[in-house]
Amino acid sequence: MKTILLSLTTILSCATAGAETWSLDSCINYAVNHNLTVKSRELSAVSGELDITEAKDRFLPTLAAGASQSFSFGRGLTSENTYANRNTSNFGWNVGLNLPLFQGLRNVRNLDYTKANMLTLVEQLESAKDDITLNVIAQYLQALYCKEMVNVASEQVKLSALELKRREELLEAGKIPELDLLQAKSQLAQDELTEVTAQNNYAIALVDLSQLLELGSPEGFEISAVDTDTPLPLYNAEDVYASALTSNHSIKASQLGVESAGKAIKLAKSGWLPTLSFSAGIGSNYYTVSGLSYDNFGNQMRHNLSKSLGFSLNVPIFDGFSTRNSVRKAKVQEINARLQLTDTKNRIYKSIQTAYTQAVAAEKRKASSAVACEATEAALEAMRLKYNYGKANATEFEQAKTAYIKAVSDAVQAKYESVLRKRILAFYYSGSSR
Repeated sequence: MKTILLSLTTILSCATAGAETWSLDSCINYAVNHNLTVKSRELSAVSGELDITEAKDRFLPTLAAGASQSFSFGRGLTSENTYANRNTSNFGWNVGLNLPLFQGLRNVRNLDYTKANMLTLVEQLESAKDDITLNVIAQYLQALYCKEMVNVASEQVKLSALELKRREELLEAGKIPELDLLQAKSQLAQDELTEVTAQNNYAIALVDLSQLLELGSPEGFEISAVDTDTPLPLYNAEDVYASALTSNHSIKASQLGVESAGKAIKLAKSGWLPTLSFSAGIGSNYYTVSGLSYDNFGNQMRHNLSKSLGFSLNVPIFDGFSTRNSVRKAKVQEINARLQLTDTKNRIYKSIQTAYTQAVAAEKRKASSAVACEATEAALEAMRLKYNYGKANATEFEQAKTAYIKAVSDAVQAKYESVLRKRILAFYYSGSSR
C-alpha cells in the first residue's frame, strides 16, 4: 500500500515522444511576448513616445513657401478710368517663417503632460505583463493538478480491477456471494468513468493554458512538473501589501495616472494666458498686361521683392468659456484618476488578503490530509484483512477504499492550492514569478 500511496502522489511523466514540453517559466515568457493585451499595451507605449516627439516639435518654427499664377481675360478698368479689352497674367511667390515665442506655457505643459502620460503607459504595459503572469501561474498549476488527478483516477481503476480479479477467485472458491462480484464490477465501471472525466478535465486545462499563451493549437502541448516538495515561504499579508504599494505596477500606473491628470489641468489652464509669436516673410511677383509695355521677368522679380518682419500678441479676453470648460473636465478626470488609484489599491489588498487566507487554510489542509492518508490507508488494509476472513462485507470494503482515495485527492488539492497561493503572495511581494 505504501507503493500505491507513492504512485498516487507522483506527477505523471511528461510528454510522449514528439510532444514539446513546456516549463512554467517558458509558458510565462511566451505568454508575455505573444499575449494580445500585452501587444496592445506595447502599441500604446509606442504611441506615447510619438506624442512626446510631437510635443517637442511644437517648439520648432514653421516655414512655408507658396506660389500662385493667375490669368484675367476680357474688359477691365484701365488707369485712365476707361474700359478696354485686356489680358493680364500675374505670377507671385512667397516664403514665410513663424516662430512661437510664448504660447501661454502650453507647449511646455504639453511636453510635461506627454512625458507623464508615457510613464503611465509604461507602467500599464508592465501591469498587463503582471496580469498575464499571474493567470499563467494559476492555469499552469491547475493543469498540473488535473494531471495528477488523472493519475489518482488511474490508480483507483487499477485497485478496482485487482479487487475484481480477487473476488472472482473468491467466488470460485465459494467464499463470497455473487452479489459481491457484481458490486466490484459496478465499482470498476464507476472508477473508469471517473478516470475519463479526469482526463477530460486535464485536456480542458491544457486548452485554457494554450489559449493564454495564444498558441494556435493545443495539440502536442505538454507541461513539466514544478517543485512542490521544497517548502515555499508564507509571507505575511500586511508585509506583502506594504511591498506592493512601492513595487506593484498596477498601483504605480494608477499613481502616475493621478500625476498625469494634474498636469492635464495645468495644460488646460494655459488657455487663459497670452501668446506671442514672431513672423518673417519674403516674396515677389511678375505680371503682364496685353497692349502695355512691362519689364522682363528678372527685373520685375528684383523690383517687386518685398520683405516683412512682425510680432503677434494675442491676449485672450473671452473664448466662450472654452478654457473654463476644459479645466473643469480636466479636474473631473483627476478625481476619476484618484478613484481608480483607490480602487486599484483595494483590489490588490483584497487579492493579497485572499491569497494569504487561502494559503493558511491550504497548509492546514495539507497537514490534516497527510494524517488522513495514513489513517485511511491503514483502515483500508485492515478492512481488506477483515473482508478476506469474512468479518466485513463488500460495501464496508468499498467505503474504506473510497475514503482512502478521497484522502489522497484532498492531499493533492491542498498541495497545489498551497503552492498557488504562496506563489501569488511571493509575486506581489517581490514582483517576480521566480
